[in-house]
Amino acid sequence: MATRTKKRAVKKSQAAASVVWFEVPADDLDRAKKFYGSLFGWHFAKIPAAIDDYWHIDTGGKDATPDGGLMPRMYPEQSITNYVGVPSVTMAMKKVEKLGGAICKPKTAVHGMGYFAICQDTEGNTFALWEMNERAK
Repeated sequence: MATRTKKRAVKKSQAAASVVWFEVPADDLDRAKKFYGSLFGWHFAKIPAAIDDYWHIDTGGKDATPDGGLMPRMYPEQSITNYVGVPSVTMAMKKVEKLGGAICKPKTAVHGMGYFAICQDTEGNTFALWEMNERAK
């Protein structure tokens, strides 16, 4: 006699929220490039950006490995910021606030690339949300 098995309800999975970019602030860019280049073998190339003296960090990993940016420190407590990919910065910002976090810098366009927002979690740590969108203006 055959036994019947119940089908489980399939839970719709949410897209993984992965780190897609990081930024390292530095008081001395040359010193930081030497440190990270010697430590990890990272390569640096100056790129045009809204921030003067912004450097692309090539981590040398495969396509799924996030690269980053090196920039002058903007304020004394500024630390490394991880950018987490989300489908919608607007919706994620609402969720940050609902969960007790704060928005430090609202949704901002990076022309032709996407949108970001800088947030603070419930423990005082800053992080960024990133939404890919080539139509960003």
